[in-house]
Amino acid sequence: MKQDLPPSISDLTRELIEFRDARDWRQFHSLKDLILSLNLEAAELLELAQWKPEGDFEQEAKGAPLQQRLREECADVLLYLLLIAERTGIDLQAAAAEKIKANAEKYPVAKARGRSTKYNQL
Repeated sequence: MKQDLPPSISDLTRELIEFRDARDWRQFHSLKDLILSLNLEAAELLELAQWKPEGDFEQEAKGAPLQQRLREECADVLLYLLLIAERTGIDLQAAAAEKIKANAEKYPVAKARGRSTKYNQL
């Protein structure tokens, strides 16, 4: 039996644009407002961890109630990011691959392994 694969980034973007356009919401999605909304959703993600000891939070995040909230907030962040990328013509997969390559050059394993030092101080 063939297992369904999750949708690709382009499939998700297409679905999201169809959802948005069916509701005539593009008029509310200026680049500025999308960026603000992304950050508001990221703040909601942060709020889930606020005031909780790190170890407790990690353990709680494995449980169903918090796991569901984390899923929802992560999805909100991703969806706004997809809208920003679509609006600006950014290929997120290519941008992410380029960023990983650039970070590998900035943070060579021999200098960065086990250290949190910024690249310009390695």
